[in-house]
Amino acid sequence: MSVYKNLFKTTLIYGIATVVPKMIGFFMTPYHTEWLPVGAYKDYTLIFSWMMFFNVVLTFGMETAFFRFYNKHDNKKEVVNNTLWFLITVCTVFLGIVYLFKDSIDAYFGIPPIVVGFLIWILILDTLAVIPFAVLRADQRPIKYSAVKILNVLINAGLTVLFLYTIPQYLKAHPTSTISTYFISDFQVGYLFLANIMASALTLVLLSKNYLQLKLKFDKKLLKEMLVYSFPVMIAGLAFVVNETFDKVFLDILLPKNFKDLGLASYGAIYKIGVFMVLFRMAYSLGIEPFFFSYAKNDDAPIKYAAITKYFVIFGSTAMLFIVVFADFIKTFYVPKQEYWFAMEIVPYIILANLLLGIYTNLSVWYKIQDKTKIGAYISIIGAVVTVLLNIILIPKIGLLGSAITTLIAYAVMMLISYFMGQKSYPIPYDKKAISLYLGLATILSFGYFYYFRENYFVGILFILIFVGLIYYNEKVMIQRIIKSVLKR
Repeated sequence: MSVYKNLFKTTLIYGIATVVPKMIGFFMTPYHTEWLPVGAYKDYTLIFSWMMFFNVVLTFGMETAFFRFYNKHDNKKEVVNNTLWFLITVCTVFLGIVYLFKDSIDAYFGIPPIVVGFLIWILILDTLAVIPFAVLRADQRPIKYSAVKILNVLINAGLTVLFLYTIPQYLKAHPTSTISTYFISDFQVGYLFLANIMASALTLVLLSKNYLQLKLKFDKKLLKEMLVYSFPVMIAGLAFVVNETFDKVFLDILLPKNFKDLGLASYGAIYKIGVFMVLFRMAYSLGIEPFFFSYAKNDDAPIKYAAITKYFVIFGSTAMLFIVVFADFIKTFYVPKQEYWFAMEIVPYIILANLLLGIYTNLSVWYKIQDKTKIGAYISIIGAVVTVLLNIILIPKIGLLGSAITTLIAYAVMMLISYFMGQKSYPIPYDKKAISLYLGLATILSFGYFYYFRENYFVGILFILIFVGLIYYNEKVMIQRIIKSVLKR
């Protein structure tokens, strides 16, 4: 039980590190839309889509590779040293290439050259921070990890308020102030990224210990092994970016012109209700990946992996039902603009899709611990192909719902492929009966409530009680054991 207790503890702490920054980021969104002109906000959104792409390229799958080799290699410092030097090299090459084509990049985005410079350095600083953060996770130091993550977002948010609201308001009241000499009034996007770069720089300083301990040596053999492992992870990451962002891209291309702006805005706003499931999945993933690798050498690893997957489905299915039942309540403060509410039809599909993605994360353990990461790349590419094809087919026919259904099907396909392939290569005794029961019943209750009893909270709460009661009836021995274990501490 101590294995599960420690995993739950670290996941809870990582959850705080995930939830707090995401919630701060979310609560900043209404202010971004208010303080930024429409065109500037559009540029901001487009730029971040590209940054997500380049983040994957620059890290090169090295975070996952680091966990794998950190746990199996005798000299852990050598793994850290090798990985850091590789990322430094990649960032240096990237910096040279970007400045070589800087004029073309400036022309593409149509933003001031200094802002492009900010973007480049944000990417580099964030890339260089990836492995120091990974070291904290591998060494089971979730509190420092969480503190630095939260501090980063607080500084970013604070500087954003300073640059986009406090100073402009002060200058309105004191137009002759000395500050007006240095402050640029039409530089909102620039100030957003300036706040970001300052927060990222401070974060890297706080994580600089690993860089201060760097040694001037490089294990070429180890690097080759890590690159063979990490390259498919990067390809899988790029395919994942397609799965995560191309729904918006295809909506922009395929929606009717007279509906495009409102449709995209509504889809993006309502999609954010799914952030609660995303937070649960992300917090879990942060805690589970180091565990998968560190526990792989134990004889009972498959049994533990099976049990953890079952617990994930129990918690995730319960969370899905809660979110769907109270989605209309959540929207009133999470998406206050009523003109966006017509996209609420996508909610159960997006919530379920993120739950299936979390299950896929669990099922992916088999190819990661067997150093078969190219399998993960193939699965992600299949998911990306499904995303592209179904978006093209469904959006013209059923609009926003077509994109949501596509997301659900893409993740379902990836989950099923990983399961069937994994059982042949690395059999894990999953409790298929229990997992199917909880996932299936939660899905039926969620969709049934949303489409037939929506906003009837008496029925919704009854559904939740039935589901939770069933879980307790079936899992009461495990639940009582956990409660006793916690009380003993």
